Amino acid sequence: MPRDTLTRDQIVRAAVSVLDAEGVDGLNMRRLGAQLGSAATAMYWHVKSKDELVVLAADHVWHEIELPDPAEVGWRAAAAVLAAGAHDMLGRHFWMLPAMSTHLIHGPNKARYDDRCLAVYETAGFSGPDADQAAATVLMFVIGAAQGEAAELAWRARLRRAGADEEQRLRDTIARISEIAEQFPRLRARATPSVEAARSLPDEDSFEFGLRTILDGLEARLANGSTRSRPESPAGR
Repeated sequence: MPRDTLTRDQIVRAAVSVLDAEGVDGLNMRRLGAQLGSAATAMYWHVKSKDELVVLAADHVWHEIELPDPAEVGWRAAAAVLAAGAHDMLGRHFWMLPAMSTHLIHGPNKARYDDRCLAVYETAGFSGPDADQAAATVLMFVIGAAQGEAAELAWRARLRRAGADEEQRLRDTIARISEIAEQFPRLRARATPSVEAARSLPDEDSFEFGLRTILDGLEARLANGSTRSRPESPAGR
């Protein structure tokens, strides 16, 4: 594809596709050019570097998240949709977590998400720094909850790039994890649960449980009045 027919949007979308398959380490201008049927040098007419492209791709996928209106569905339901949307997005794009640890992710789509999160917690009754803290707490939980799945997908991508048998390596790793767990009674019991223990497993998964617990805590803070108001500026006095 000649460089004058390429657009930045095409390049960013192609970069997301490569990142989804191969991760941050698998993205380079030559690989991207092959994806687009263009010379690698043509990419530089639209993006300055791989780092800039990773940031653009990361901002692009934040647009996938639905932004509910807290005035219509209530703040708690809106907060749950925003958190689940971010969690699902991170699951679709495993490279986002490594990228967030090495790049300052910013752009209009990330800002759009952050702004709606603040609106949700302000609607709930948090103000000033408390709204910031509430939004940050939920997002930190979402990132932590997505870490395990993202790590496995990144590991698989790394094995593919190395030409390794990822399924055999996974079986070997699981066998080793099980062998280690056998040495610890609580892990051993969870690896081979009894019928009674299996019947008592919670209906909700760990993400739903964690999110509900955090939102319960935020709601309790509102109920007991342990929130702060934004300091009034001198001009407003």
